[in-house]
Amino acid sequence: MKILMYSVRDDEMPAINAWAKRNQVTVATNQEDMSSQTVGLAQGYDGVVIVQHAAIDSAVVYQKLHEYGIKQLGLRSAGYDVVDLPAAKANDLIVTNVPAYSPRSVAEYSLAQTFRLIRNLELFDARGAHQDFRWGGLIAHEIHTLTIGIIGAGRIGGTAARLFHALGATVLANDLVENDDLKDVLTYVDKETLLKKADVVDLHPDLNPSSTHLLSTAEFQLMKPSAVLINASRGPVIDTKALVTALKEKQLAGVAIDAIEGEQEFNNFDLTGKTIKNQQFVELQKMPNLILTPHIGFYTNVAVQNMVDISLDDAKKIIEGGQATHPVE
Repeated sequence: MKILMYSVRDDEMPAINAWAKRNQVTVATNQEDMSSQTVGLAQGYDGVVIVQHAAIDSAVVYQKLHEYGIKQLGLRSAGYDVVDLPAAKANDLIVTNVPAYSPRSVAEYSLAQTFRLIRNLELFDARGAHQDFRWGGLIAHEIHTLTIGIIGAGRIGGTAARLFHALGATVLANDLVENDDLKDVLTYVDKETLLKKADVVDLHPDLNPSSTHLLSTAEFQLMKPSAVLINASRGPVIDTKALVTALKEKQLAGVAIDAIEGEQEFNNFDLTGKTIKNQQFVELQKMPNLILTPHIGFYTNVAVQNMVDISLDDAKKIIEGGQATHPVE
């Protein structure tokens, strides 16, 4: 059995090599995104596993995989919007993902950024860089005095809710599905109520047509001017243009962004000395009350191991004629 993994990072190799040895399967790797230009690399393999921020660029990719006799397309990520599911199905490809590689990884990121924002650490850092060590105007909040509003209380959002609750915060949540197992740590409310009451708005929804630009001008206007916002989900959940305006007009006290529209242009690239063309991103970079990270909320040792193991386990099961544990319907 031979499996090809696309877009592999150096930090994934120990987990890949260990899985290959443990399962006695040949696993080859490359650093290319899956596209119409690179799908030919999969010829001669029994299966493929990918991860990428940009969508697969052509239906030809699915046709070629079918021609090569490949029966699955594995994603080692939770998001699967990069795949044209109807095109995959039309070519008899079973698509799998990793829906819960490590909920704590992203939930702990949200918690860490919440503390940075409510303690004004990003602003103290900016002052300190200019040898301004005054305290004035930057008094902090203690988390047990705050209301946390979580939009999308699934695996990750639910884990975040438990972490915030354990620290004494009041937790509100908005989700299409209400989970009875979480009602000991949070209260479900409608989105408008959550935005009006929350001191911290923490985003964890799936990306789909209904969650695209879930927060835009009208939503920012509902929020307290003292509130902070964290997005560790997907970039298009926030209308970036509206966010820039909200920050300029001081409708928000601070923002931590781990995912942003157009991030595939710069995330995980060294652009030192180069010009970034995304002007909204450039404007956000200049704002003192905004923390930008390059989609690293998931990036922990546990999550990377799980993403590799779960995606390869499903690929192997399908190749052997079995049922995948995590098919995307």
